[in-house]
Amino acid sequence: MPFATPETLLAQMTIEEKAGALCVARAVVGEGGTLWEGTDAESPFGFAPTSELLLDRSISHLTIMNAPGVAALASWRDAIDARAAEHCLGVPVSVLSDPRHGRVHNASTSQSGDGFSPMPEPIGLAAMFDPELVEEAAAMMARELHAVGIDVALHPMADLATEPRWARVAGTFGEDAAHATETLARYIRGMQGPDGGVACTVKHFPGGGPQRRGVDAHFERGANTVYPGGRFDDHLAPFAAAVELGVARVMPGYAAPIGAARELPPVGFAFQRELITGILRERLGFDGVVITDFNIVTGMRLPRLGIELPVRAWGLLDVPPVERVGRLFDAGVDQLGGEDDPGLILRAVEAGLVTEARLDESVLRVLREKERLGLFESANDDADGDGERGTRAERASGHVATREHLAVAVRVQAASVVALSGSPVTVSPGSRIYSEGIDLDVVSRYGIPVASPADAELAVLRLEAPFDASDDPFEAAFHSGSLEFPSAERERIFAICDRVPTVVDVFLDRPAVLTGLPERTAALLATFGVSDEVLMDAATGRVAAPGRLPVDLPRSMAAVETSREDVPFDTVDPLFRFGHGLGWTPREGGTR
Repeated sequence: MPFATPETLLAQMTIEEKAGALCVARAVVGEGGTLWEGTDAESPFGFAPTSELLLDRSISHLTIMNAPGVAALASWRDAIDARAAEHCLGVPVSVLSDPRHGRVHNASTSQSGDGFSPMPEPIGLAAMFDPELVEEAAAMMARELHAVGIDVALHPMADLATEPRWARVAGTFGEDAAHATETLARYIRGMQGPDGGVACTVKHFPGGGPQRRGVDAHFERGANTVYPGGRFDDHLAPFAAAVELGVARVMPGYAAPIGAARELPPVGFAFQRELITGILRERLGFDGVVITDFNIVTGMRLPRLGIELPVRAWGLLDVPPVERVGRLFDAGVDQLGGEDDPGLILRAVEAGLVTEARLDESVLRVLREKERLGLFESANDDADGDGERGTRAERASGHVATREHLAVAVRVQAASVVALSGSPVTVSPGSRIYSEGIDLDVVSRYGIPVASPADAELAVLRLEAPFDASDDPFEAAFHSGSLEFPSAERERIFAICDRVPTVVDVFLDRPAVLTGLPERTAALLATFGVSDEVLMDAATGRVAAPGRLPVDLPRSMAAVETSREDVPFDTVDPLFRFGHGLGWTPREGGTR
C-alpha cells in the first residue's frame, strides 16, 4: 500500500488532486468492457475520455451511465483499476451506480438490464411486509454489485410516496413513514452489511416526495417541494433513521422548498446551510459523504441521444457556476455529482469562495470511505471475501445470477404480488388463454394461447399504470400526469372483461386509479416488477400472492388533485387502502 492512512495521502495531494477527488464524473463502459477513449463528439453520451478523467483530471469517482452486461462491467472495472494505478498517487477509484436489479430503465435514475438477478422495484420490497426478506434481498444485490466492481449504490430512496402523481414512486418504500423507515433500515443493513459491503446513498434529503402537483424535480416546472400540510419533519424522519444506522452517503434533492415550517429560502436543498450543516451534520450527527444530485452546477448535452440536460440549480439559475460551487461547499456538501471539471472548484478557491482547508474536510471524508470499502487493498486480493483470487472478470460469473441468487429473486418477486380483488383462476392444459403483455411461450405452459378474446376461455392482461406520454425523449422516461386510464383504453379493457373471465395485472410504478376493474375482473393483481411466470403462478393460485399495498390507491384523479402533497393517505375515499392484500392459499400441488 503506497500510504498508511487517508490522512497521510491527503498530505501528499496537490490542490488540483483534491479538486479532482471531489468531482463525481459520468462514464460509459466501452465495447467488451474497454475504457472509452474517444473524443467527446464521438461518445454516444458526450463524456470525456476515461483516461483523461483518471490521469489528467485526478478524478477518482465514476458513475456508470450504461448497462453493458455483467461480464463487460467486471472487465471494465479491472481496466479502471489498472489505469488509475498509473496516476502518481495511485488513488483507488470508487465506482458508483444507480439501481441495476429492477424493472425500470431510465438513463437518469436506473440502469436495469445488466444480467443481474431480476428483482421488483424498491416499492415491491415494501409490498412484501417482510423485513427479514428485504434484508436478505438487499444483501444478495450487494454481493452482485460488489462482484462486478460497484462500490457505491446511489440508492435507496428514503422519500415518502405521499404524492401519487410523482414519477419516482416506484423507487420509494411507500407512503407510510413507519413502514417505509423499517424497510429502508433493513435495506441498508443488507446492502452495507458483512455479506455486501456496498456503500448506500440515501436520497433525496430532506425528502423529495411532496413534489408540487407531482412533477419531478428534474424539470423546472417541478422545481419545488411543497408542504401544505406542514409535514416537513415527517419526511425527514426516514433520513434520521438512516443516519443513526450508519448510512455511508446522503444526497440532497434538487428541489427548492416552499412552505416548510422552518421558512427555508426557495433554493435547492443542497445549497442550504441550515439543512446540510445545521440539520444533517449537527442535529443528526452525519459525518459521511454528502454528494449533490447530478447537474446541479452545470448542464449537459447528449448529442447522439438528442437530449439536453439543463442545470438544475433551482432558485439559483442566475448565479454563475463558480458561485454555485462556493455555496454548495459552504452549505456542507462534499462532492459534485455529475461534474467532471475540477477547474470549477479551483476557480472557486481562487475567488475566495472556498478555502483549501474546507476542501480538505471533504477529501478526508471520501478517502476514509474508500478505506472502509477496502479500496486501498490490491484489486487482485480476495475482494469478495470468499477465498477466491484473480481479476473481477474471472470471478464475476460465479457471483451474479447464480442458482441461489435467482431463487432469492423468484421468492422476492412472488412475495411482492398483491391480490387486490377476486380469486385465483383455474386453468388446464387445454384452457384457451388470450393474453396481453405476456410471452406466449410462458402462456403455453398454462394453456393454449389464442389471438382473440372471442376465442378464449380466459384472458390475462398485463398493463402499465397510466401516464401522460411526452414527445421529449428525456421527459418521456419520467411517467407523470393522470393516473386514470384514457377513456378509450378503459372501455377496451372493460369490453374484454365483460366478454371473458379476465385477470388484470397492473404494474404500479405509480398508484393507478383502478376504479371499475374490481367489479369486472375475475382477479385483479398489482405487481412492481415480476416475471411472467411469477404473475401466471399468482393468477392461477400456484403461489399465495401474499403482498400488501405500500400505498393507498386513489378512487379518482379528482381525489388526487384535491389532496395535499406532503400528507400521507390524504386522498378521499381511496379504492384500496395501504396494507390491503387478499392473499390466497396456494392450491395443493400447485406451487412450482
